Amino acid sequence: MSDRSPARSRLLATAIRLFYAEGIHSVGIDRIVAEAQVTRATLYRHFPGKDQLVVAYLSEVDRAVRTQLAEAAGREESSADVVRAVGESIAADIGAPGFRGCAFLNAAAEYPDPAHRVRRAVLVHREWFLRTITDLLGHAGVTAPDPAARHFVMLRDGAMAAGSLAEPERIGRTFLRGVEGLLKYRDAHVFSE
Repeated sequence: MSDRSPARSRLLATAIRLFYAEGIHSVGIDRIVAEAQVTRATLYRHFPGKDQLVVAYLSEVDRAVRTQLAEAAGREESSADVVRAVGESIAADIGAPGFRGCAFLNAAAEYPDPAHRVRRAVLVHREWFLRTITDLLGHAGVTAPDPAARHFVMLRDGAMAAGSLAEPERIGRTFLRGVEGLLKYRDAHVFSE
């Protein structure tokens, strides 16, 4: 079955919208089928079960995040400015209408079993994100990029959670001050574990 079929595209678009807005477990297959205007048989032809649809949803979100980071990096010349641009992109997401936190953290909260395929998809994305931030901070001259990147990811996670609750603009500004702090204090003793 083609990954480009209109029915598959409608199913995935519907799942992306509903899973992010309302949560994965609260959205049933019948609703996705009805809103995507396909039959249940069509759904199962493209996605053998809900878990496969959830993994496809997370794969699409992963692809969008990777594109967003690449675009942010492509607009800047200095490595420190790339880190800032990534931070600004995250802050912009937090302030966007309909923001409901990090899709990956939300999915992880709904799938606590570390062996579950959905949880593994979350971890693959997070490992990539941490490696990417580690590389960016290393190029920006942070002498201990590994712990600094973990700080960045923790700041991002906190901002994503807090920004979905209240005051997203303020949370975004606070997050960006944290990113600046990471760039300002580049020597290893600040980030030692």
